[in-house]
Amino acid sequence: MPKKILTVGFDLVGDNIESATFSDKNSLLDWDIVLFRPNISQITTYDFGNDEYLGKLCLNDSKSFALREACAHWRREITQAVDAGKLVVAFLSPPTEVYAATGSKSTSGTGRNQKVTRHVELCTSYNALPIASNWTATQGSSMALNQGTQELFAAYWQKFGKDSRYNVVWPVTSKGVCVQTQTGHIPVGLFLRSKVSTGALLLLPDMDFDRDEFSEKNKDGHWVWSQAGQQFSSSLIGEIVALSKAIASDGEKTPQPEWASADEFALAPEVELRQQLLQAETELEKAQRVKDDLSNQLKDAGQLRALLFEKGKPLEAAIITALTVLGFKAEPYEDGKSEFDAVFESEEGRLLGEAEGKDNKAVNIEKLRQLSTNLHEDLQREEVSQPAKGILFGNGYRLTKPGERAEQFTEKCITSATSMSYGLVSTDRLYAAAQYLSGTSDDEFARRCRLAMIEMSGIVRFPDIPVFAGEAADGIQVAESILD
Repeated sequence: MPKKILTVGFDLVGDNIESATFSDKNSLLDWDIVLFRPNISQITTYDFGNDEYLGKLCLNDSKSFALREACAHWRREITQAVDAGKLVVAFLSPPTEVYAATGSKSTSGTGRNQKVTRHVELCTSYNALPIASNWTATQGSSMALNQGTQELFAAYWQKFGKDSRYNVVWPVTSKGVCVQTQTGHIPVGLFLRSKVSTGALLLLPDMDFDRDEFSEKNKDGHWVWSQAGQQFSSSLIGEIVALSKAIASDGEKTPQPEWASADEFALAPEVELRQQLLQAETELEKAQRVKDDLSNQLKDAGQLRALLFEKGKPLEAAIITALTVLGFKAEPYEDGKSEFDAVFESEEGRLLGEAEGKDNKAVNIEKLRQLSTNLHEDLQREEVSQPAKGILFGNGYRLTKPGERAEQFTEKCITSATSMSYGLVSTDRLYAAAQYLSGTSDDEFARRCRLAMIEMSGIVRFPDIPVFAGEAADGIQVAESILD
């Protein structure tokens, strides 16, 4: 039966081969062989919100969480796969070191001089591997097989040794050395067998899996695997499969009979260790429940960001949340005859809103006509005695970064809204105001935001976020940049 193979962090081509990215959450127990590259560039790519610390990339909170979660996932999955009898081959790509947030902060100073400091610590791409972090980054290509494992790895090394390059070295006292430098015999590859199964973790020098000759354009102009790429993949997979069979045969163990695990045969250290393991499992279960609860809270807390890029029902839900943050009593309305995206009120007045998101253009007058119709339907309801103020929430150019967008309402829409005394609110500016208020208690700012929507016609401009806000809490600088 053909081996099922998964590659993580790079691609190969062939039957029974699938690939996953570093951010995926695949279970490795579904595969016979796993080929893994600890390449975290998918997460650490420089983008908005990241910084530098001590000359290295310092991730924002969101990417710090993503990196830590991904590394923990792969450490756990690799360990489980090896103990379940699988072969995991890790090609040791150049290690990447970044600073990631720990989740803790400290505050110093008061008032306008208050400063919040994020606590960070150094994380590496090799944190995804269940190994000690006692490696040293260096590079070279002059290598040889360790004499003790030469017979097992000879066929693989004969084909791929010349294409391999090491990016780290290990202490000379390391166990399971399979590849070492030609001079000095410094370990650069390790072969770590499972203590409970025929599985193994094989740490090998890296190769270039993305060579130019491995791909070509077909007649339709699409990049596809070239013949050279297909031959390389086939050859590598063939050697890895053969190596997997040899490792399993060489390390074959008799499965422990069920009766051998009975208490009467337990050793004194086992009894103590089992008790400690049970306690650790209990603590881990509690920690996992806390983590799951915090993850759900995080998803709920981030709902407001839909104001920046969503349309339809998700955008409408985020608008309701933001209006609530601004101090309105807000909810959608539907009675079987009429349906309004948002009806919201405060002591300053009552308003009715419609929402529209556009992928790559401005919101036009069409939605303004819908708003006008809804206002008339609303006034015809028996419980309504005064006309509501109309607000059109627009998320024009929603797929473009907020600071790079053009005017999000067409000129005709702006002119008509002004003449009809309707307000036009860009949802990215609504987000900036709600983002600030979600991190501080500023009733006066919220009141001025509500008044702006009630009193302004045409484009509604919220008050400027207080300048000192950026010094008082993390993340407020983001809101200020959106308003600029």
